[in-house]
Parts: sequence; structure tokens; C-alpha cells
Amino acid sequence: MNEPIIARHWLAIAAPKAAPAIATSTVLTLGRIWNTNGAEHSVGNAALMVVLATGAATAGAFASAGHAGDPVIAGTAFAVSGGLALAGVAGYADGISLPLLLWALATAVAYGLAARYWRTDRRDTIAHHRHTTERHETHAHVERVEALRAGAQIEVARTGAAYAEQLATALITRAALPGFDPAALANAGLPELPAADIAKEH
Repeated sequence: MNEPIIARHWLAIAAPKAAPAIATSTVLTLGRIWNTNGAEHSVGNAALMVVLATGAATAGAFASAGHAGDPVIAGTAFAVSGGLALAGVAGYADGISLPLLLWALATAVAYGLAARYWRTDRRDTIAHHRHTTERHETHAHVERVEALRAGAQIEVARTGAAYAEQLATALITRAALPGFDPAALANAGLPELPAADIAKEH
């Protein structure tokens, strides 16, 4: 069984690898835009971002602490918390040094978390590919065995048909010989033609 080969575009391959950097860069850019529009040294805006970031982190902690906690929800909540904290600092700080430092730190953490997911996904993909290959090899082996078995049965049937034809030809030739005596053959224990066939030939 042949499966179609699907070649992925290089953008489809590179997009997941660039997603963490794009996300943190977008947050940093929006934070600096917010800074230029009046958020710099605004205590109210900073307090709002602190509350939102703390709430997102708390939600992530609760999501990961439960017995049936969903790691995807927890990771998303922590990512939102980090993004809000980065946006708050980028919007409140008067310089670019601290926002850039936090951007680099957030990007490194994002890639660290994404690397774990990529490793797990790669292991699952390799395991699925190995399982599919083994299943195909098993099916191919069964098909080969069945083909050999069918070929052997056809060969046996062909051989039997040839033998039956040769035997019929020999019996007909024997019956046509001069001085053929079926009774003498029967007394000698040799095979004889059925009475109906002998009557037809005579």
C-alpha cells in the first residue's frame, strides 16, 4: 500500500519555529507603542497590567495543580501572564533597556517550553511512522505468503490436470492396441477402462 507523499512548504515548516519570537516581539512592539501614547509612568496602567498578569499566573497555577489539570490550559495561562508582564514593563518603563532584557528572557523561556513540546511531538511522529511501517511490512508479508500459497495451489491443480490428461491418453491408446483383453488385465491386477468406455470404443 503506497501513501501519497506530501511535501510541506518551507514556510509551513519554519512558522512554528518562529512563533515564540514573533509573539514576544509583537508584545514588545505593542508595549512600546502603548508607552508613546501615554502609558509611561502611569501608575494606573501599571497596576492594571500587574493585576492582569497576576490573575493569569494564578489561573495557570490552578489549572496545573488539579488532578485532571490540562497542561495546555496551564501553559497558555502562564504565557498570557508573561506577555502581560512584558507589555506592562514595555509600556511603563521610560527606557528600552529593561523591555529588551525582558523580551530576550521571555523569548528564551518561550523557546525552552516550545522545545519540550517539539520533542514530544517528534517522538510521537516517529513512533507513528514506525508503527505504520511495521503494519505495512506485516501486510506485505501476509500478501506475499498468500500469493505463494495461491501459486502453489495453481501449480498443483495444473500438474493434476496434466497427469489426468496423460492418463486418459494412455488408457485410450492402450484400449486401441490389437489383442487388448480387459479381462486379462483385470486378472493381472492392472487398471482397466470402465465398461461404458470400452463399449463406446468398440
